Amino acid sequence: QVQLVESGGGLVQAGGSLRLSCAASRSIDRVNAVGWYRQAPGQRESVARIDSGGKTDYAHSVKGRFTISRDSAMNTVYLQMDSLKPEETAVYYCTADVGKYYIWGRGTQVAVSS
Repeated sequence: QVQLVESGGGLVQAGGSLRLSCAASRSIDRVNAVGWYRQAPGQRESVARIDSGGKTDYAHSVKGRFTISRDSAMNTVYLQMDSLKPEETAVYYCTADVGKYYIWGRGTQVAVSS
């Protein structure tokens, strides 16, 4: 079963940028989709998703500021986050849709200071 490891989180000022990485233990070409969720206290939100055909979807709140991409050769999916806002402070998780269930990484903390 594929395993996912997120990295790239940290502390950034409002308006700043971070790039998150999701490294898979094996090829992600056969998974249905890879996505990013974020979890703040009492709230979980789907942020972005890229499917096996390269189609991307974004939460309305991040459109135009976040970009999801993948490097199949590196088995890695990225989330470029620009113009970050303090309310986007959360743990960001990578997920893989393998059909019957989702695989989750352990998350990476993003903190945006005002």
